[in-house]
Amino acid sequence: MEKVKTIAVNVAAVALLSIILIWGNTLYRQHVQFDKGEKALAAGKFTAAVAGYESAIHMYTPGSSLVERSAQRLWEIAETTERSRDFARALIAYRSLRSSFYAVAGLYQPGKDWIERCDARIAALVTLQQGK
Repeated sequence: MEKVKTIAVNVAAVALLSIILIWGNTLYRQHVQFDKGEKALAAGKFTAAVAGYESAIHMYTPGSSLVERSAQRLWEIAETTERSRDFARALIAYRSLRSSFYAVAGLYQPGKDWIERCDARIAALVTLQQGK
């Protein structure tokens, strides 16, 4: 019986350590992708900025502030391009934001409010483009 307890404790310890390492690695990669998005945005590189922020959201870790900050940056990019009447790029940014949250769905759907906001803007822009 003592041997079974020892094995169970060891298995639990290894499992816990594995989860911590995976979470830490994911959080680190999230920071790297967010930084890439920030540098690309500062350099005016639309595609690289969108890709960086989108990837940061894909590295979803519950409670990470970078997920929300990445979503906010993508929203700002979309609004900026929409205001400049670059509707194609605005749609890319809105769709990227929306699909990023769909991609990280698991036991629950994070970013529901972002998805709803994006759906509304995408619908409006598509309607506007069809009216041309």
